[in-house]
Amino acid sequence: QVQLVESGGGLVQPGGSLSLSCAASRITYPIVDMGWYRQAPGRQRELVAKVTRGGATNYANYVKGRFTISRENRENTVYLQMNSLKPEDTAVYYCSARESLTLRDYWGQGTQVTVSS
Repeated sequence: QVQLVESGGGLVQPGGSLSLSCAASRITYPIVDMGWYRQAPGRQRELVAKVTRGGATNYANYVKGRFTISRENRENTVYLQMNSLKPEDTAVYYCSARESLTLRDYWGQGTQVTVSS
């Protein structure tokens, strides 16, 4: 089954930037949608941004203008560039990938992003 490995989380000051990446492997069927979700303590997991295989993107309102999602289909990798980070962006960020044919969703192990002075 598909494996997703995230990297790039860490600690950053408010107003700073971080880049996340996620690589998919053990792929049987092409990956259609890839995306990023996040979960803060005591809150449900929520969508941050997602991108289709064709490059169409969708962002949560609270990250529009600050975050940019992109993907490299040939390498089955998705990226999230996060700028102007705020303390409320602190969360564990999870990569997701949807497999074509089965439409099954796969998840990475998560990477911590902490925005604090």
